[in-house]
Amino acid sequence: MSSGYNPPKFITDAAKEALDKVDCNQYSPTKGRPRLKKAIAKAYSPLFARDIDPETEVTITTGANEGILSALMGFIEAGDEVIVFEPFFDQYISNIQMTGGVIRYVPLHPPKNGATEVSSAGDWSINMAEFEKAITSQTKMIILNTPHNPVGKIFSKSELQAIGDLCVKHNIIILSDEVYDRLPFTPFTRIATLSTEIAAQTLTVGSAGKNFHCTGWRVGYLIGPSNLIYYVAAAHTRICFSTVSPLQEAAAVGFEKADELGFWEQSRKDMLGKVERFCAVFDELGLPYSKPEGGYFVLANFARVKLPADYEFPPHVAERPRDFKLAWFLIMELGVAAIPPTEFYTKENMWMAEDYLRFAICKEDDVLEGAKERLRGLRKYMS
Repeated sequence: MSSGYNPPKFITDAAKEALDKVDCNQYSPTKGRPRLKKAIAKAYSPLFARDIDPETEVTITTGANEGILSALMGFIEAGDEVIVFEPFFDQYISNIQMTGGVIRYVPLHPPKNGATEVSSAGDWSINMAEFEKAITSQTKMIILNTPHNPVGKIFSKSELQAIGDLCVKHNIIILSDEVYDRLPFTPFTRIATLSTEIAAQTLTVGSAGKNFHCTGWRVGYLIGPSNLIYYVAAAHTRICFSTVSPLQEAAAVGFEKADELGFWEQSRKDMLGKVERFCAVFDELGLPYSKPEGGYFVLANFARVKLPADYEFPPHVAERPRDFKLAWFLIMELGVAAIPPTEFYTKENMWMAEDYLRFAICKEDDVLEGAKERLRGLRKYMS
């Protein structure tokens, strides 16, 4: 879901200035502009508690999604297995399928009280026995997403340690999608920081687009050990060769200035405020939701909303799970758009999310207030 507002002025000014530089209008090196790689290495070295080499341990990609595809193309061959936690970002699936990889799914279990009480997104849990059972001799990689889309869960240190230890034991590459890493509302642990053994098998995915509210720029990056980054960069070279030069330059300025301008903390506070203000309407209505620990998505449970028995849904909606009907009803009757999260599940586990809807809070406050007022129209349909 795109952000509903512009990036900060110091970023857009940098993009405009870059357009006047000759070198910023030509191809950049396939692994990324040196200035951006250095800025990322400097910004993340303290967070990883080690010195990151910008030349060998950072590579720039055309968005985080292309970075994930490059990682998969770099390591996954036909028949290799990749473990994905569901609900999943839908692009993971097609990216894996393009490589000929086989997907093994492990569900995040919703909180038992999710339909009756407000709960923490952290209460969505992994059954570690299910995870270990999904590992076979063909398992080559797992994809981890924290903070999680669509749940808003930040995996705890103990969960990450257990996952990391199993990956080390079975020699599995960890592809850690951390594109919402600058929007944590609770303590955030990076799996690559837990041990040297885990770090040696971890590729961390980031997004300048998510960080600076400019998702249309398509500037992503991966951080990891040189022997893994090498193959990601090689695949990226064949997929799209290089990433847009002036926007890389602007992203570099963003990382160089963000700390001194207090941008990260202000961005985090602003998003948390939006989440809290928006969720107030669910409190008013008595609709339970998963209180996000990070990111900008909220899952709300609509089990109490009773759709009219005689409501006519088009065939392509009528045949889908209940959350699709809820989403259609909200759009058509209230003018509020939400995402049906069963789209992020296998058929076997769709039942876990059929009463939920995902709301994106990355909008201007007046848009959120308008949505809240429209959602109050649900009262007449609630039991």
